Amino acid sequence: MKKMTELLAPAGDIEAAYAALYFGADALYLGLKNFSARATATNFDENQLDEITAYAHHLGRKIYVTINTLVKQDELPDLIKNLDICSKCKVDAVILQDLGVAHLIKSQYPELQIHASTQMAIHNKERALFLKSLGFSRVVLARELTLNEINEIAAIDGLETEVFIHGALCYSYSGICQFSALEYDKSANRGKCLYPCRGIFGQNRENKHIFSMKDMALESDILKLKATSLKIEGRKKSALYVAAVTDYYRKILDGQTPDKENSENIKQIFSRPWCKFHVLGKNKDIVDPDFVGHRGLKIGKIENIFKGRLIITPTHQIGRFDGLQIDVKGQEKPFGFSVQNIIQNGKNVFESKAGQQIEIDLPKSYPNLEKGYDVYLASSSKVKGAYDYQKPKPKEFQNKVKIDVIAQIFKDKIKAKSGDFCFELTGNFEPAANIEKVYDAFVKSFAKTGDTILELDGFELKNPDKLFAPASMINDLRRGLYEKIKPQFKHGTLSPAPAPYLSKAQGFVIKTDNLENLNLLDLNKFDEVIYLIGDEPDFKGLSKVAKEKLRIALPTVCRNPEILSNAVKQLLDLGYQKWEVSNYWGLEVIDPRKYDVAFSPMIYTLNSESILMAQKIGAKRVSFALEDTMENIKELCSLSSLETSLIVYQDIPLFTSAVCIRQNNCADCQGGKKILELTKDGQKFDALSVPCQTMLFDKRPFCIASNSNKIKPTFYQMDFCHMPYTPQKVHDIVEKLLHFEDVKPSMKGNF
Repeated sequence: MKKMTELLAPAGDIEAAYAALYFGADALYLGLKNFSARATATNFDENQLDEITAYAHHLGRKIYVTINTLVKQDELPDLIKNLDICSKCKVDAVILQDLGVAHLIKSQYPELQIHASTQMAIHNKERALFLKSLGFSRVVLARELTLNEINEIAAIDGLETEVFIHGALCYSYSGICQFSALEYDKSANRGKCLYPCRGIFGQNRENKHIFSMKDMALESDILKLKATSLKIEGRKKSALYVAAVTDYYRKILDGQTPDKENSENIKQIFSRPWCKFHVLGKNKDIVDPDFVGHRGLKIGKIENIFKGRLIITPTHQIGRFDGLQIDVKGQEKPFGFSVQNIIQNGKNVFESKAGQQIEIDLPKSYPNLEKGYDVYLASSSKVKGAYDYQKPKPKEFQNKVKIDVIAQIFKDKIKAKSGDFCFELTGNFEPAANIEKVYDAFVKSFAKTGDTILELDGFELKNPDKLFAPASMINDLRRGLYEKIKPQFKHGTLSPAPAPYLSKAQGFVIKTDNLENLNLLDLNKFDEVIYLIGDEPDFKGLSKVAKEKLRIALPTVCRNPEILSNAVKQLLDLGYQKWEVSNYWGLEVIDPRKYDVAFSPMIYTLNSESILMAQKIGAKRVSFALEDTMENIKELCSLSSLETSLIVYQDIPLFTSAVCIRQNNCADCQGGKKILELTKDGQKFDALSVPCQTMLFDKRPFCIASNSNKIKPTFYQMDFCHMPYTPQKVHDIVEKLLHFEDVKPSMKGNF
C-alpha cells in the first residue's frame, strides 16, 4: 500500500503548533531554546516540548526537533542536555546539520531517528546516498532542485525525502552561506543570520535588492512531487500564518481544488510575491529587486488623493482598523497605516463593500503618493477571525513513564513496590469477605496517577491469606509509593577523546583552480598542492606537480555529478590517490576507506565529536571552518585525532547560488565567467557569475597569516581559487604568507 504524503508544518511557538495540528498537519518541526537555525523564534522549553509531543502522538502525528546548527566545543555539554530532552520527550526525529550531533545520536541515542537538514546542502542523488549510508533516515532537499531532481532522489529505496513547498527562500544554497557570519559576526549556520542578502546593493549607479528572493508557493504543483514529506517554511511566522498555509495545502493534498480565497488570505497575512523557484524548470523571475518584506494582498491602485484622503475601488472588503500598505517609488519598504475612517457613498462605514469606490483618511504625515500606486491589504480583522483553532487544556497531555507495581497484604502491613522503589504501611488486616473486590480496589487506586508523568502498565497483588485492606489505606499506599518514584532518564556523555594527532612540524599547502598561477613558485616549500577541478575538468598541466604531492579537490556544489564522476574515474585510473571533498556527495564518489581524503572547511568540524565522526567516515584530514574563532580552533588542535589544516588566505565565497545574476534570457546567455562589481553600505563586493550560478566575494580576501602562528595545525593553507590571479600576484602574496605576514587590505572574519 502506498504511503501517504506527509504535510509538515513549522512551529515557532506552541500556539503555532496547536494551530498547525488543528488545520491538518501530519507532523511538526520545531526548535528548542538553543541550537536552532531559527534562534530568534520563540522556540520550546522542555515542558512545552513534552506537552506538544504527547498531544501530537495522541492524534497520531509526529514531532521533529531541529538541532540544526553548528556546535562549538564548549557547547557540547548543552547539546547533550538537548538530546536528553529529545529522548525523554519521545520526539520522532532530530533534524541536524552538524556531524558531531549525528555522532552523539548514533552512539548514545539510538532511539532517535536522524534527518539531514537542508543546511547540509543536499542537491544531488550522490549526497543523499552517502547520508543514507551514515544512518540518516531522511534528507531535507535543497530548495534549488528541479522536479526531476527531486523525484530522482525520492526514488532511493529506504530513504525518506523532505521538500520545501511554501515560504521564504534564501539566495544561497542553505548551509554554505558565510555572508552574515564573516561580514557581521552573525552566522546563518548558527541560527543568527541577519539576511544581508536582502539589503540594497549598488551596481552601475543603480541601487536594488539584487539578491532579495520572492517566496516559494508551489500550490497544486505539490501533487507532482514524489517526496515523503512536504514542508512549509515559517518558524518565525505567526500562528495565524501557519494555520492558513497548513489549511491551504491540507485541502490540496486531500483532493480539493486550490481555493482562491484561502490563497488570498495567506498573502494578506504575510507574503512576499510568489514564485515556484526552479521546481518546474529554470526560472529567472524569482527576485524582487524593488521592495523587501511583507506587502499583503493587492486590492487595487490609487485612483486619486484628495484632501488627505485615499480614493480607491478595492477588490476586497476593507474594515476599520485593517492595515493597508502602498508601494512608494524610491522607498525600499511600502508605506503602511491602519485604517481609521472609511467613507462610502458619502457615509462613514465600519466595513466597505468590494467593488465600490471608497475614501480612506490618510495619516497626517504620509509620503508623496501618486495615482496608479499599488495598494495592498496587509492586515484584516475578517481573516484573523477565519482561523480559530482548538487546543487541549494545560498539562492535559504529557509523555508518561510506564511502571509496573507489585502490592502485598500481610496481617500487620501492606506494601507496594515498583522497580527499586518501595513503600509500606503498618496496620491490622482481617480476612476479606470478597477477595475480588479487594483486587479491584487496588487496581482502581494505583491506576490514578494524577498529574504525575507515571502511567500504570502492569499490576500484581500478592494476597495469599485473602486479607482485606480499606480503600483509604490503599490510596495512602499508592500516594507514598508514587512520591518516591523518580523516573530515570538518559543522560548522555561526551565521547572519549582518542590520542590527538601529533605532527612533528607545521607545513604549508597551496590550493588553486589554475595550475599556471604556480609557475613562479618554488613548490619545494609546500608539502602539498591542491587542484580544484570544476564542472568541466581540465587535466592540462597536471604533470607540473608530482602525483604524490598533488591533491585533487572537488567543488562544493555539483549539479552534474555524472560529468565529475567520470572525471574522477579517469584521475583514479591515472593513479591519483589524494582528494579533497567540500560536500558529502564527494564521499559517495571517492571512498575515503580506500583513498587519502581530506575535508575542506565546507564540511564543518567545530567540535571534537564532528572530528570523531569524520575519522569514522575515513577522513585523514579536516580543515577548520572559516567562520570559526581562534579560541575554538586552538582547543580543537589539541583534541583532533586527524591531521588539521588552517586556511590563512582565501577569497571566501560569501554565498553560492543557483540564481543567475545576469540580466538576460537564458537563451541569449553567452556563457563564460563574468565578474560584476557591487557595493553595500560602503563595502565593495565582487559577484562571480558563471552560467546558472552566482558567487559573492568581499573585495578584501580573508587573511589571518599574522595571527595563525599562535595556532599549531598540521598545515597552514593558502587558497587561490575563483578570483582572477596572475603568477606574479600569487608569488608576491605567497612570499608574505610564508613569513606569516598579512596581505592588506584583508578581513579576518570571526578569527
